[in-house]
Amino acid sequence: MAQRPEDILESWVLAVNAGDCDRIMSLYDERAVLIPTFSNRTLSTPEALREYFQKLGSREQLKVWLHRKKLHVQSIGGSIFALSGLYCWEFMVDDELLRFEARFTYVLDTESERPIRHHHSSQIPRML
Repeated sequence: MAQRPEDILESWVLAVNAGDCDRIMSLYDERAVLIPTFSNRTLSTPEALREYFQKLGSREQLKVWLHRKKLHVQSIGGSIFALSGLYCWEFMVDDELLRFEARFTYVLDTESERPIRHHHSSQIPRML
């Protein structure tokens, strides 16, 4: 049964905020590619994705939230969708709570049990 793209993204946010690595991983296809916010590497194996999310999940007071008014959903064809938008990460760094604004793009197959096929996220650069 097809899921709404927005609901898949919401499931991802809830899993990250709960620190539930198993639930996060259950959303990613086994061949998914992740270009993560807080790494300079492209991750393309389940083991690499799990290691990234475990490390990120160990951050104290980790939280991510969406800027819902900035969410764009595009149908690519059939059950394939692209989602892009902005979210904000928050966690402790050296005893200080810091926020990191980031932009993201997901490619989803809404008919798959593991719908995330591609996920790219990067911190928003400063304007020139």
